[in-house]
Amino acid sequence: MASCSMASAASGFMLTPNVATNGNTTSRTNLVSFPLKNNNTSRLVVRASEEAAAAPAAAATADGEPPKPKPKPAPIGPQRGTKVKILRRESYWYKGIGSVVAVDQDPKSRYPVVVRFQKVNYANVSTNNYALDEIEEVK
Repeated sequence: MASCSMASAASGFMLTPNVATNGNTTSRTNLVSFPLKNNNTSRLVVRASEEAAAAPAAAATADGEPPKPKPKPAPIGPQRGTKVKILRRESYWYKGIGSVVAVDQDPKSRYPVVVRFQKVNYANVSTNNYALDEIEEVK
């Protein structure tokens, strides 16, 4: 079991407030101390009981049938390898054709479609991300 002890470095600290006090306020001193000896004799032991693990399984079989997993949603965007035409006007590859490398299936993703092109742009890059409405499948 790995443990970390800062007892040797932090045997005791004196904390004093840096805030100026009014004349009618009493001054208090805060003291934080750490034990000098490292006490590794106490351990926390957690054991799983078989009854707790059997309870969810019993609930699933009480209906007679195990619960069916949810069906996967339909894939978003074009499939991998599909040829697409770029409709984004400010893109270097506008009206160009590239192939889909990957499509992010997260619906919150702004530009989920990664497209690779044969020719490179001025920065020597041959891929770019596009939104679903900025591409069109080519048959």
